Amino acid sequence: MKIYNVFPRLVGRFGEWTPHLERAAAMGFDWVFVNPIQKTGRSGSLYSTADYFTVNPDFVDRRSKFDADAQVRAMIAEAERLGMSVMIDLVINHCAVDSALVKEHPEWFVREGSKIANPFCVEADGTKVVWYDLAQFDHEHSSDRKGLEDFLHRVIAHLADLGFKGFRCDAAYQLPTELWKRLISRARKADPDLVFVAETLGCSPEQARSTAGAGFDAIFNSSKWWDFDGSWLLEQYDLTRQVAPSISFPESHDTERLFLESGQNPNALRQRYLFAALFSTGVMIPIGFEYGFSTRLDVVNTQPDQWEGINVDLTHEIAQINRIKDRYPVFRSEGPIERIACSNPAILLLHKSHPKGRGEALLALNKDPWNRQYLRIENLYQHIRAPGPLRDVSLEWAMDFLPTPFEFDLAPGMGRVLVTES
Repeated sequence: MKIYNVFPRLVGRFGEWTPHLERAAAMGFDWVFVNPIQKTGRSGSLYSTADYFTVNPDFVDRRSKFDADAQVRAMIAEAERLGMSVMIDLVINHCAVDSALVKEHPEWFVREGSKIANPFCVEADGTKVVWYDLAQFDHEHSSDRKGLEDFLHRVIAHLADLGFKGFRCDAAYQLPTELWKRLISRARKADPDLVFVAETLGCSPEQARSTAGAGFDAIFNSSKWWDFDGSWLLEQYDLTRQVAPSISFPESHDTERLFLESGQNPNALRQRYLFAALFSTGVMIPIGFEYGFSTRLDVVNTQPDQWEGINVDLTHEIAQINRIKDRYPVFRSEGPIERIACSNPAILLLHKSHPKGRGEALLALNKDPWNRQYLRIENLYQHIRAPGPLRDVSLEWAMDFLPTPFEFDLAPGMGRVLVTES
């Protein structure tokens, strides 16, 4: 899955989405991910859903002769015409605290004394963050768990009826695994091709593995935060890869923009997208990454007039990397990954193999996005297992012949991509 996240608050009304869908298709993405588009509560947060069956009027084109649902269907049809499927955020851990559901079904919610509980998280520094605009569903102890589960199934069925082919399941690990098994199984009885992706960031690898086992097609990994040195990412990857494929991302709608984080370094963006795309089965970027946008997306306050000018145009490079991913099965798999010792500590050298023997790959990545680094490998072929020639499919200066020893002066953030084919 190569996923392009169209952030509704930045692109505005459905009638304005086509140029963004066309750009995503031209870059080679095959999925569009849309954050929640349902009617929100008073806070205005996209993740504070007040009515699961009503489209947020902020995205409805009032000049259109079609109603809101028809406009959603038309947007999805346009994406499909361009060769992409569309998934939407499925937010069912909580709803808006001012949703009618809170009064109509108080038994569906976690309570703290006489009050409905608000979901929260604890930051790494111990700070407790509470979302006071949200009410937390009680999926484990509600006196009407069947009624709540039936409601959630109606939500999924409604979104599928609008044309969504997949669901990015927000905070999936916070819901019981058995509940997910029933919801996914029930949904697939109506449409066996529906895709469910679990958002598992912030949980332990063991929790991610347990959640993935509920029948999810993929989970998200934490490669965005890897410094290319520690062992934790490779350990997490190995723990979950046989349960479900994973999806990498260089930034998301929940993070700061990488262009700003990196000191406005285009090489850092190229480096991180190359790594994310080739590391795991799936890859995702939010809208604007391809242009080096600097302003963080905000689920309440982002507006279409905050569309930025082009700081750097990476559309061509992203399309190239996506073609490499499409061409070689090893990059569309969750095969074993091993780090190879390199004489230059500023260079990451990885070996990846397809789990069913459909090729191998060597990735040499300059971890330094500011300076050139010298790479030397005495014998490339000692690092691959199957006989057969290595092919250089790097984005820049691909070599027709790979000498021994192999030497290359890597530009800042540059990667060399070498593959074998079964």
